[in-house]
Amino acid sequence: MKNLEHIFEGALWQSRFVVLFAVVASLATAFVMFFVATVDAWFLVGHMVDYMSADLVGDARATFRSATVTHVVEIIDGYLLGTVLLIFALGLYELFISRIEQAETSETASSVLIIHSLDDLKGRLAKVILMILIVKYFEHAVSMNFTSPMDLLLLAGGIALLGLALYLTHDKNGHSSSSAKAEEK
Repeated sequence: MKNLEHIFEGALWQSRFVVLFAVVASLATAFVMFFVATVDAWFLVGHMVDYMSADLVGDARATFRSATVTHVVEIIDGYLLGTVLLIFALGLYELFISRIEQAETSETASSVLIIHSLDDLKGRLAKVILMILIVKYFEHAVSMNFTSPMDLLLLAGGIALLGLALYLTHDKNGHSSSSAKAEEK
C-alpha cells in the first residue's frame, strides 16, 4: 500500500507540468499581441503623412486627429495586454515548474517579473489589468460627445474613481520609499 501511495504522489506531483501548456500558450499569445500592436503602430505612423495634407481642414482634421488618438490608445492597450500575458506565463512557470534563476540573478530583471507566490502573481496582473481599464476609459472619453454639464460631471467622476483605484492599489512598501524608511527608523 505504501508503494502505491508513493507512485500516486509521484504522478500527482508530476502532473504540475500540465501548466506548461498554459505557459507556452500565454507566451505565444503575448508575442502575437506585441506583434499586432507593433504592426498597428507601424501603419499609424504611415498614415500620419495624411495628417499633413493641406486638404484636411476644419472638422475633417479634428476627426482624423481624434481617430489617431484612439488608435494610439488601442496600441497601448495591445502592448499592455501582451505584458499581462507575459507576466502570467512567467508567474505560472515560477509557481508550478521552477524558479527562473536568470531573472533572480539579473540586474536588469524587474521585480514585476519575479513571482514568489500566487498573491504576487495576482497583484501584478491586477495592476496591469487596471492600467488596461484606464486606457480603455481614456479611449472612450476621447470619443465621447459632451452635450450637457452632466456629461462633464460623469467624466470627472470617472476620473476621480480611477484615481481612487490607483491610490488603493498603490504598494505602500514598494513605492513610497521615503515614508517606509522613516517608519523603519
